[in-house]
This record gives sequence, C-alpha cells and structure tokens, in this order.
Amino acid sequence: MSFIRRFKNSIIGITGLLMYALCMAVLFLLLGIENWQILEMSRTSVIMVFTFVVMGYLLARAYGGFDVGVRKSRPIVISLSIALILDDIVTYLVLIIMNTNDVNGKKIVFTSFGFLLLAMAAQILIIDIFTRIGNAFYFYVNPKEKALIVVGDASEAEKVREAVSIFGRRYEIYDTVVKDEHNIAEKIKMADCVFFYDVSKDSLEELTELCYGARSSVYINPSITDILLHSGKETFFSDLPFYHTEARHMTFEQRVIKRLGDIVISLLGLIITSPLFLIAAIAIRREDGGSIFFRQERATVGGKVFRIIKFRTMKENNGEDFSVTKNDDRITSTGKWLRRYRIDELPQLINILWGDMSLVGPRPEMMKNVEEYTADLPEFRYRLRMKAGLTGYAQVMGRYNTTSRDKLMLDLMYIENFSIAGDIRILLQTMTVLFTAEESTEAFDGDKT
Repeated sequence: MSFIRRFKNSIIGITGLLMYALCMAVLFLLLGIENWQILEMSRTSVIMVFTFVVMGYLLARAYGGFDVGVRKSRPIVISLSIALILDDIVTYLVLIIMNTNDVNGKKIVFTSFGFLLLAMAAQILIIDIFTRIGNAFYFYVNPKEKALIVVGDASEAEKVREAVSIFGRRYEIYDTVVKDEHNIAEKIKMADCVFFYDVSKDSLEELTELCYGARSSVYINPSITDILLHSGKETFFSDLPFYHTEARHMTFEQRVIKRLGDIVISLLGLIITSPLFLIAAIAIRREDGGSIFFRQERATVGGKVFRIIKFRTMKENNGEDFSVTKNDDRITSTGKWLRRYRIDELPQLINILWGDMSLVGPRPEMMKNVEEYTADLPEFRYRLRMKAGLTGYAQVMGRYNTTSRDKLMLDLMYIENFSIAGDIRILLQTMTVLFTAEESTEAFDGDKT
C-alpha cells in the first residue's frame, strides 16, 4: 500500500491522460466512418489532433481538469463533459472546414453530425466511469484527514461544519472550537488539517504558527488583507522582503476589450435565446396575466443606480420586500422553473448591451441590501469598484444563500485578480451552474437573500 501511495499522483495523472486519449479515439473513430482521411496520416488528421489537444488543455485549465480527491465525482463529470463537448465542436468545425475543398465543390457540408452526437454520449460515459474509478482509488490509498475547525464566533461553527462535511470521504471532523479555547494548541497537534473561519488576525497569526510547527495543513477563510497578499508580488529592498500589491485599475485596453466582448456576446446571446424569451413570456402571461418583466433599482460601479430587467418570477403586488425564502409561496409555478434554470436572468443581456452591466463582475445588489450590508460590513462598498456583472465568482463558486461577507470576499477576489482570460474562464465555468441548479439557487431559510 505504501508503494502505491507513493506514486498515487502519477497513477491519477496517467488515468486522466488515458481517459482523455480514449475520448479522443472515440471521436476520431466515429467521425472516421464517413471521413476516412482522419484515420490516416494526413493534413486533416494532424490539424484535428493538434486542435483537439490544444483546446482540451485550455478547457481543462478553465474547468478544473481531472482533479479527483479534490472535488466530488458529479462536479468533475459535469465540468469535464462540458469541456469535451466544446472541444468536440471546435474539432468538428475544423473537419468541416478541411472538407471544404475543390474535391467537394468548395461547399460547406455538415457531415457525420449523428456520429458527433454519438461520440459525445460515449465520452460522457467514459468520463463518468474514469472519474468514479479515480475517486475510488484516491480514497482507497488516502486515509481520511483528521480535521479541526476553528471559528471566530461559535455561531459560525455549524455552517462551517456542514460545508466541510460535504467532503466526508476526505475529512473526518474530530472537533470544532472557538479561537480562544484554552487547549486549542493540543488539538492542533492532533489534526492533519485545520480550517480557520472568520478568525481575527492576531489570533490567526499565532494559531497558523502552531499549525506550521505541527505540520498540519491549513485552510483559511480569507480577509481583505489575505486577498491583497494573494495578488501581490515578491519584491526586495536590499535584504528586506515585501509583498507589493498595486492599487488595481483596469487599463484602457482592458476596458475596450471587455466592453466590446459585452456588446458582441450579449447581442449574440439575445439572438440565440430569443426562442426562450418567447416561451418564457407566453408562460408568464398565461399563468396570471401579469407583467412579463420585473424591473428594480440596483447599484453598479461607483454606486451608480440603474434599473435591472428580469423575467417576473413572483406574484405581483408584493410590496417592497423582494427577498426570497425557502419554499416562498410568492414565487409562481412558472417562476420556479425560470429560477431553477436561471432563465429569469436572460433579460439582463439587455442591461449589458446598454452598458449598465458587464457579463462578468460583482452581482448588482438591491439598494436596500447595499445599505444594510454596508452598515453591518463597511468593506461591502469595495464591491462597487467594478461594474456589476451577470455572472462572477460569487455565482460560480457560491450559492444563492451565500452570506454577504463571503460574497464580498468572492467579489474582491475577482476584482483584485481581474484579467480578460479570467473573465473567459468564469464565463465557461458559468455553464456548469445550469447543471447544479438546485444547489446554486438554494434560498435562505427565512433570511434575506
């Protein structure tokens, strides 16, 4: 067992490469039934292989890859399946372009489309099988880590315990303590890993030093200081080490590229989803005869106020309280369906086209929430340093009922690490949210959203 454990990373890596090679072989073999040239050494086959490998590498980086042991099987299968489908589509388009030549009369012919769909279905099955095998192997050779949870406030303990317990095959939570418990040093020595949540800086410095001495892995829920350090660079003044973090501002080129991307993608999105607009509008109108759209004032960059547009999902005449709770009886039957698959968000493409919002950025909060959250958490105003977005870290990584503090940290992570490549990655990852609708749209149990 110790020999296998020593080479577990290599074994998992080889398993992932084998899965990817098998998926590529399935695609080429099925498309090769009607396109013999891709099964021989030809210009078409070389270009297709190159495209498949390069796109696969880039998409795997965006979606997380074959990271068994880190994520549960279902999220890995969903993300890798989306990545492979996108990879297949691009590779298939290369085949169609290569087939548009003098021999075929220079006509674009979408051939072997049925085989493409069959290959995708087979690849999803392969990914599912290999992911389950990979996770089973990982947990077979890796015993559960003894986890200690340290919180700054006892009221946060259950929330953190529930979040870590989701990964019960990886962690065994043996205790949850408040930061100033008298015997915490002894408990840290017993732990393989320690989770710190909302622990003050003074206490955190002392406790992480104890973890370092005990060789315990550390998970720290970040503060603003942590986020700035993470985005900083090492620099030295003589023999004095520093972390240097610049005050972040989007460059002129970034602003232009981001705005052009917003215009092009939102316009294409409105055209492609126009049938969904029609279906949603008819369903809303037929249910209760009320208005199709819902408009509300929201805050964006610099505190500027605009009116967001969404499909109406709640009964009309509900007063000023638009907070949603679990099993809220104000949500219509159509509204539940629209919310579950995020279709109610589609009209915001109009806001993006007008320039009120961007595709990626901090979510625009209700004005009432902005005031309340800022009063309770003054740092919340820092979210307004960037234009509000349709999607972002808080939507991809969080849930609908993620607390205001954790939403803030997710949004600040985005703002302080902004890049165009990062926006593309978030847009790609947003696709996975559609397949985890129940988790991502989970409402509060009586608290405000």
